[in-house]
Amino acid sequence: MTEPSATASVDVAVDPETAFQAFTEEIDLWWVRGPINFWDSARAIEVRIEPGVGGRILEVYADDALERGVITAWEPGVRFEYRSSTDDTETTVSFAPIAAGTRVTVVEALVEGGTKAVYSWRNVLHWFPAWIARRDAAPHAVREVGRLAVALYYEDPAAAARWLHTVFGLETWDRIPEEGTRPTWIELHAGSSSIILLRRSEPGRPSSDHSTWVYVDDLEAHFAQAQRNDAKILQEIHQYGYRSYQAEDLEGHHWTFAQARPTMQ
Repeated sequence: MTEPSATASVDVAVDPETAFQAFTEEIDLWWVRGPINFWDSARAIEVRIEPGVGGRILEVYADDALERGVITAWEPGVRFEYRSSTDDTETTVSFAPIAAGTRVTVVEALVEGGTKAVYSWRNVLHWFPAWIARRDAAPHAVREVGRLAVALYYEDPAAAARWLHTVFGLETWDRIPEEGTRPTWIELHAGSSSIILLRRSEPGRPSSDHSTWVYVDDLEAHFAQAQRNDAKILQEIHQYGYRSYQAEDLEGHHWTFAQARPTMQ
């Protein structure tokens, strides 16, 4: 059964007017550009909020854009609301003054008679305070991951992420999972390089311990080349936010090839 609503809140150490401006005008700076954080990661070049009633929430592509929602209320420093264009929800983002700065609260609610809801803000809102904490010193430029990543498989990826963060000092553009959480995807970073932590599903095989991710310019051409040269295809081209295929090399190691975004250098 679809939940009727979902709520998430974060506190940031700036006034409501600054928080509202940073949230709306700088969303492309604080949005984490991981492969699963877009509807179509292979094509996305920007996330944008157009200001004012009638403005749109957009995932921008080189030649098109996906309209995520249309703004129905716009009060700078106080709140904005939008009606989703991709499901049956209405979302309110409010900015309330507190002693330490501002509490940003997002409420996503199923509209009356609606049946489809995708409550995504509770998974991404925590990126915003991380941006506020560094925005005065950080370059106001989009962070983009590199073309090569390593995926590591663990029985407990969340525990592994905490250990790697504490012991080896690996950071993340997202967040280190807390005790008791079991996320399916964790992405750590060393500079612009990604280290993806996934749950082990095939214990005992070398290929289940790690795999390599490579982002390529033309996924179809790359897939055709792999087929012509008799690579063992584990999964043909498919889309899950990102477009990719999986293959096995001559000694059984797994490789994932994904379509690069136009913004990836």
